[in-house]
Amino acid sequence: MKLSTNIKPISHLKANTAAVVRQLVDEREPLVITQNGEAKVVMQDVRSFEETQETLALLKILALGNRQIEEGRVERARDVFARLRNLG
Repeated sequence: MKLSTNIKPISHLKANTAAVVRQLVDEREPLVITQNGEAKVVMQDVRSFEETQETLALLKILALGNRQIEEGRVERARDVFARLRNLG
């Protein structure tokens, strides 16, 4: 997905708000809004935004796990499961 393919000036948004919102929901592609010829904001539908946030959260968890592996902060699965069985 290239943001550069869907760019509109703020005047277009002002004049066609309902149509722009419909397009965002239907096509699920972000829209770059410019002001005075400069990109200012990116708009997207709520469902896409939520999916992006969930993806970012998962990536953060993976990055944390990789960091812990690099730091040697790991345990064998067998030891972890044994410890969990002893809790119950």
